[in-house]
Amino acid sequence: MNTGKIAVVTDSTAYIPQEALGGLSIPVIPLWLLWGDEHFRDGVDIDPPAFYHRLREAEILPTTSQPSAGEFMDFFRRVAAENNTDTIVGIYISGGISGTIASAEAAKAQLPELNITVIDSLGASMSLGFIVLAAARAAAAGKSLGEVIAVAEDVRDRAHILFAVDTLEYLHRLGRIGGAQRLLGTALNIKPLLHLEDGRVEPLAQPRTKRKAVARMLKVVEERLGEKRMAEVAVLDVDSPEEGDAIAEQVKERFDISTVYRTKVSPVIGIHVGPGTVGVAFYASD
Repeated sequence: MNTGKIAVVTDSTAYIPQEALGGLSIPVIPLWLLWGDEHFRDGVDIDPPAFYHRLREAEILPTTSQPSAGEFMDFFRRVAAENNTDTIVGIYISGGISGTIASAEAAKAQLPELNITVIDSLGASMSLGFIVLAAARAAAAGKSLGEVIAVAEDVRDRAHILFAVDTLEYLHRLGRIGGAQRLLGTALNIKPLLHLEDGRVEPLAQPRTKRKAVARMLKVVEERLGEKRMAEVAVLDVDSPEEGDAIAEQVKERFDISTVYRTKVSPVIGIHVGPGTVGVAFYASD
């Protein structure tokens, strides 16, 4: 087996758009959606349009689950065989909002024959995706394992994700609300602006309209960039493509960046934040 090659892998919540991959092959392990007696692999058995159409009419919300340790073991073995390598770097959704990291670590402990590194992105969606892309590019360029890990950790330290939701109902009902819990008493009249901080959902502002929430979101992006330019940015939407497209145009003009990736949000993430959510994931140049 080729010990010089490094395979970089992730989970389905990254939902990296095809145009961002640039020819890279990044194996993905799907999380699970559990809807009554039906089980769907995120991004495999159900796509975002079909999922959100069904969600809007559903009386009972689905739940989500991470892959099991056994599924991760099968995944790691397959990745090693298909890539002719024993070295795998796995970068996954924040351990603060999912058990995916724990399952990956449990699988790693059962596979001593493989050199597996598990990295907590402290992010989700494209704040995870940008970390994965940076690591995969480094691996494709022939960087060492230590260098690939350092690149991933560096981008993780610079990555941000902000999102404006129509309601806190979904986060609350599915138990992922984190520090935004304290907003619930006033949630009927606000369009909360949230972010991931140390891998957990935390509130940033409490605008009373979506327009104000988006304006505040872009202002926070500006503040976090400071004097630096954007390295990469993605605008995300949960079943709200027109609003996402409009925000992408604002980002292009305001931050003078030609490429703004547009991506949907995977159903496993979308069920937690709810339809109508829009967000920006980005990191600054070093």
